[in-house]
Amino acid sequence: MNERVILPYGSWSSPITAADIAKGALRLGFPSVVADEMWWEESRPEEGGRTTVMHRAADGTVTELLPAPWNARTRVHEYGGRSYLPVPRRDDKAITRWGIVFANFSDQRLYLLEKGSREPRPLTPEPESPGALRYADFVLSPDRKHLICVRESHDGTTVTRAIVSVPLSGRAATNPSAVRVLVTGADFFASPVPSPDGTKLAWISWSHPRMPWQGTQLRVADIPETGPITTSHPLRGGLKESVLHPQWRDNETLYFVSDWSGWWNLYETRLYGQAMALFPDEAEFTPPPWQLGITPYCVLDDGQLITLYGHADLGVGRYDPHTADLTPLASSFTSWHTLASDGKTVVGIAASPTEPTSLVRLNPENRATTVLRRSLTETPTIGYLPKPRTTSLSGRYGTTVHANVYPPTNPEMEGEGPAPYVVWVHGGPTGAATTGLDLHKAYFTSRGIGIIDVNYGGSTGYGRAYRERLDGQWGVVDVEDVVAAAQSLVDQGLADPDRLAIRGGSAGGFTTLLALTQDVFACGVSYYGVTDLLRLVQETHDFESRYLDTLIGVLSGYSATYQERSPINRVAEINVPVLLLQGADDPVVPPEQAREFAAVLKERGVPHVLVEFENESHGFRKPDTVATALEKELAFYCKVFFGFTPPGVPPIDLDLSAPTE
Repeated sequence: MNERVILPYGSWSSPITAADIAKGALRLGFPSVVADEMWWEESRPEEGGRTTVMHRAADGTVTELLPAPWNARTRVHEYGGRSYLPVPRRDDKAITRWGIVFANFSDQRLYLLEKGSREPRPLTPEPESPGALRYADFVLSPDRKHLICVRESHDGTTVTRAIVSVPLSGRAATNPSAVRVLVTGADFFASPVPSPDGTKLAWISWSHPRMPWQGTQLRVADIPETGPITTSHPLRGGLKESVLHPQWRDNETLYFVSDWSGWWNLYETRLYGQAMALFPDEAEFTPPPWQLGITPYCVLDDGQLITLYGHADLGVGRYDPHTADLTPLASSFTSWHTLASDGKTVVGIAASPTEPTSLVRLNPENRATTVLRRSLTETPTIGYLPKPRTTSLSGRYGTTVHANVYPPTNPEMEGEGPAPYVVWVHGGPTGAATTGLDLHKAYFTSRGIGIIDVNYGGSTGYGRAYRERLDGQWGVVDVEDVVAAAQSLVDQGLADPDRLAIRGGSAGGFTTLLALTQDVFACGVSYYGVTDLLRLVQETHDFESRYLDTLIGVLSGYSATYQERSPINRVAEINVPVLLLQGADDPVVPPEQAREFAAVLKERGVPHVLVEFENESHGFRKPDTVATALEKELAFYCKVFFGFTPPGVPPIDLDLSAPTE
């Protein structure tokens, strides 16, 4: 075995390039399976993030169903979710041929693509303005003639939602009245599911100011022959209970996920009577509900359930209702995101620290997994991939903070002494950092810069009480936890206290900028981070427009707190270099926030760089953007930490002179 060469951290050579990361990874999501046919969404970075729908035939042939410029992406809640659904059509011989219905990104109309057809045809009417009518969370009606889904309507500044039924015949494309409104009366809806006999509909609803992880209701109603549903009754849920993902076991019984016990566990309930926990556990059985259409469990024809469960990383298991046993289905994949099944075949989206996000077929009997599609056709030599260490550390006042540590990793090189480390702060803030393979991390660790990815208080995966640590304390608890994470690395002798950085996106960018006011970090990187809470309340989209009521407080009574915790009002406390990366078309955190922050930094003489990317939204999709952002970030760290530009990376224009006091 060759001895490793000792070189300064940050100067290590690596085969993992920013360009390869940007162009090489597909985004796989929302699988479907019927018999031997499978479908899934696939987002193409080299096509500006365009999402197509892929089909895998019984013989293994893979076909792209939607060529450019079609883009299967829904904008409901802005974060979208499942954008398509396989639907059965019959030819003259009464043989079922599966087509797809999908939401097209540019106009948000629903289209039907018949099997064998080249051109989709519209199913929903053209709205008065592009994108004014949006659809998501699709399910097929039992008669197989309609699509039941959530519709989001935009009329100026007013946004309303309903559960509607869309005929697959296409008559609603020219006759808007053919879209039947089934359910109204709440601000938000999710997971509409008709009973097997088609007589009842169950769904999830909630209203401002709550978010779906705070308080929702599971409701059920008889479906009238015509017109809307006028009477429904709640089965479960409330102001302090998050109920999600209902599925019918039979015409009188529903499964669902609830955090009534403090953890998102699986439950069963009849239409009248008490709900029963299927497997009480201090574990979560669902990821956070940011997108519509996630399926964290599925029901097999034999009555058993295949379910996700765990903490930040979700594994997969088989639940037997007859014995109440949950058996882990061990596999090399450790981070599962969503499942799908036709009652026999099970597929899912999963990853591991060494396996990229993949479409996986799971055999519940022998626990075998078969990879059907990988987001990366090639992965770096395993020696360049960091092995994450999941840890719990002590935060302020003895609280527990969860994190994943990724040490500098290179099979040919090593450094001397404590390493530079970057604290990563995930977005949300109601989200979680998992350990699935992320070449963005390996890009830095293979060059000698370690990472600690923090699941600070407010993160999902650790129960409701852990999520609620952030209630009223956003900008306080999260900052305390990321500082504690950095300090723990220093105390262990792993990290150089003079070479600590912090980076985050969106809500993580907010935490990053506030953490720079502490005397801990040498620099920070904000990806489209929130800088002005008052502007965020005024400008952000409807789904999150009351999110801060819980995270900060109701604006009418807490306006001073909003100002105190806005990074734009704390710039005077920042004296270290800052890199701001921002999409010019971001509807969640408008670019003016980053521009104003940069202007104040400039006025004070604080070293900084603002990079805006045209035609980018909240989250970067274009390969050039992703590559440029990574190279800017690496050059930034090396300039601040070591005073040099790493090999193969354009230099960054950063004046490191001291800021004006």
